[in-house]
Amino acid sequence: MTLTLTFTSQNGFQGQVSLSVLEGGQPVSWLSPNAVQRNLNVPRGQQVQETLEVQVAPNAPTGSRNLTVRAAYGNQVTERALTLTVSEPGGGGSPNFTISLSPDSLTVQQGASGTTQLTITPQNGFTGTVSLALVAGQDQVPQGLTLSPDTVQVGTSSLTLSAQPTTPTGTYRLKVRGTSGSLTREADLTLTVSGPGTTWTRRTSGTIESLYGVTYSGDRGLFVAVGTNGTILTSPNGVSWARQTSETVYALQGVTYGDGKFVVVGSAGTILTSPEGVSWALGSSGTPESLYGVTYENRTFVAVGGGGTIRTSPDGVAWMGRSSGTRNWIYDVTYGNGKFVAVEGGDAFLISLDNGFNWTRRTAGIAPPPGYSYVGLGGVTYGNGKFVAVGNRATILTSPDGETWTQRDSGASTINNLFSVTYGNGTFVAVGYPGTILTSPDGETWTQRTSGTTEGLYGVAYGNGTFVAVGEGGTILTSP
Repeated sequence: MTLTLTFTSQNGFQGQVSLSVLEGGQPVSWLSPNAVQRNLNVPRGQQVQETLEVQVAPNAPTGSRNLTVRAAYGNQVTERALTLTVSEPGGGGSPNFTISLSPDSLTVQQGASGTTQLTITPQNGFTGTVSLALVAGQDQVPQGLTLSPDTVQVGTSSLTLSAQPTTPTGTYRLKVRGTSGSLTREADLTLTVSGPGTTWTRRTSGTIESLYGVTYSGDRGLFVAVGTNGTILTSPNGVSWARQTSETVYALQGVTYGDGKFVVVGSAGTILTSPEGVSWALGSSGTPESLYGVTYENRTFVAVGGGGTIRTSPDGVAWMGRSSGTRNWIYDVTYGNGKFVAVEGGDAFLISLDNGFNWTRRTAGIAPPPGYSYVGLGGVTYGNGKFVAVGNRATILTSPDGETWTQRDSGASTINNLFSVTYGNGTFVAVGYPGTILTSPDGETWTQRTSGTTEGLYGVAYGNGTFVAVGEGGTILTSP
């Protein structure tokens, strides 16, 4: 690079002048030489031109640089601004582009996706299509991680990174590569893949009624949540919810799906059924006791409730009472490993091996939490080859068979009461008060998650790649 400098004599000046090129007041490291000396003899009142040859280093930063040319003689200094544009090596002003991401750090949950903004900035009149690919940086691209779209034009576009449910969790330092013809540019991306139930988003339920139960039907592609004053809400995705007419003002406590219909149970023995979750028919359970939980498996509905109540039905319409052997309240029931298992509000389990006809009572065999005379179990589920039950003071128990139980450390404060637990996508999720959410891959090691609420959470379900938790005051949370 050649700089042509013009010097004008003032007051008969002549002598040796030091020339330098600066950036931000400092010598420019990528120019050589960045400082030279010249002996100038400028006749009075005249001008003299001098040339300064400098070499731009191969590692010079590209783009427009604001520099300063300084001429110094003793303690006298004169400066002039210089704008220098540095192009890519060998570019010589040829069409080019740069690629950038904002943000360049992203968290994506297994089975979900996240977005970042990708900007293609043209240089020297670049136009055309840029092909995109996710490539290894300091880490290899994990299995099941993809990006879309795979082609973009000049400008800013939304780039979506998607992780499969089986994509390994962890933090990966990767690159997004853009290619157009012989041009290839890359941008750094740090991507964290988190497990299910890690992050939660609050949704608008459209009600202030407390919600006690929620389920999902894969057949109908529908979530159904139920609560106080006969509240029934439905949603295809857990995000947008619609209220349905239930024809009752009783509190609805539990809901399940089976045999081609939804079945809801509630206070005063309330039973409701619906084939599609929209039109509901009031049925008869044959008991005045409040019913708190219901499940369906092996062609049998089982509902449980106050005063040791257990009712069974082959179709959700005709119900029969069964002897539980207890007068304690029974809050929840599940099916797994060839048996139904229900939890008392105290510290015992009820087990049926014959499709709900006969029940055997088993105590948990653990000491109640401090300040309690009983364990206070409230929810139970089956998954990953084991039963998991939850209760007061962050109590969590696991069992391979529903009979022998082991207490687990929930990692949560003992002020947290747990009301419900479910299993989906390789993860157990337990919810409770205040706004408590715990997750576990195996039912044994638990992690507390941020729910963003202090409202009590009374029910949780999994479906269509989404966990849905419901609770006090119409609270609905989803993950992802």
